[in-house]
Amino acid sequence: MGREELAVAFDAFERAGWRGRSEAYKQGVAVLTARLIEPVLDEARVGAGSRVLDVGCGPGGVSAAALARGAEVTAADAEPEMVAATARRLPGVRVEHAILPVLPFGDGEFDAAVGNLVINHVGDPRAAVRELRRVVRPGGRVALTSWYYPKMRATVVFDEAVAAVGVPRPADVPEKSPFQAYGTPESFAGLLQDAGYTEVRARTLEWEHTVDPEEWWTAILTGTARTAAVIARQNPATIERVKAAYHAILAPHLTEDGRATLPAAALLTSATR
Repeated sequence: MGREELAVAFDAFERAGWRGRSEAYKQGVAVLTARLIEPVLDEARVGAGSRVLDVGCGPGGVSAAALARGAEVTAADAEPEMVAATARRLPGVRVEHAILPVLPFGDGEFDAAVGNLVINHVGDPRAAVRELRRVVRPGGRVALTSWYYPKMRATVVFDEAVAAVGVPRPADVPEKSPFQAYGTPESFAGLLQDAGYTEVRARTLEWEHTVDPEEWWTAILTGTARTAAVIARQNPATIERVKAAYHAILAPHLTEDGRATLPAAALLTSATR
């Protein structure tokens, strides 16, 4: 399968996989991703009066923070339920259903565009960053985050549990995101440089995410697409084996109160149009 076909298949999986997961994502994984909201807005230099696009807005966390800074916010997401959730939460925000790499906005319409953990859910990252560059004015800023897998444990523990049990991956579930080819600071920066951006900066952010193991298991199985598809499609006995492996992997990270403190890491890359 060629790169274009892989991109189409990945995007089709993402559209189907995220359907119906808006509320579960908000209650679970969005708590983890919220740690990146202020850094991504800082890198995009979002402030009072900024015309900012929040692409892949999810339930609206980035948009809400940008509004609090006094920005004029437009939000967009590929999942209609996420669009509806943001519109309900933030009635003063323009919210559009849009799927990268095709956005329904004019050339240079925004002072800044931000995407918090959206580039890793796009089938064609190169086309996506070119499209974001198009909708930002000359001199405007783009800031994007993605997971940094060499140091990411908070979600990777599920992949490790699947591997430990030897669960076969369903044929229609992508093994990885196409973005993982750009999953280092150098290659992420190169992706933007190749698209014509200047003043490109890439850095890693690291923190600890503390969870209740049972609640985190539920959050991932109900509020993600790829990981949930791999585990939830197994028979009950296999799911229990994966869950047991998950708890065994978490054991070294447990605190005295039974919660788990897991390392989390992300890449934050920003650039000027």
